[in-house]
Amino acid sequence: MYWYLVHTKPRQEKRALQNLEQQGYRCYLPLLPSEKIRQGVLRVMDEPLFPRYLFIQLGQSDSAKSWAPIRSTKGVSCLVRFGVELAKVDDGLIEFLRGQEQAVQNNPERLFKPGERVCLTEGAFAGVEGIYQMADGEKRVMVLIELLSTPVTLRVAPNSLRKAG
Repeated sequence: MYWYLVHTKPRQEKRALQNLEQQGYRCYLPLLPSEKIRQGVLRVMDEPLFPRYLFIQLGQSDSAKSWAPIRSTKGVSCLVRFGVELAKVDDGLIEFLRGQEQAVQNNPERLFKPGERVCLTEGAFAGVEGIYQMADGEKRVMVLIELLSTPVTLRVAPNSLRKAG
């Protein structure tokens, strides 16, 4: 059994994974938790580490599962090839990725980091730069701005910020 690389259709990695697993294939989709703004709220979402790719384990013996259904699986574009050879992936790389995925699972990548310069895009302070402080619950974040030479903390919706610069 070897690991191979599957190229998926745009934003259909999870769909391809589910459909391949339902057909009995052993697959792996490395996911990275990261903060995203969805419907005006900061949420932690699992994003594919390699967009449009996932790994599949296939055998080469006569008793191995047929490779033919893979191409017509919903969400799958093709198996990655280098010329006529399928792209084999080393078992060590898969184990390394699994270990790294476990290590970051409880520590998502933040959209804004404390101390980072941000720009307000809405409201009375639109266009004003500030320093991101922290998330204040699910629907607000705290930003430090300077108003009349005095630091002032604002609580704003996360979708009203963008990175400065």
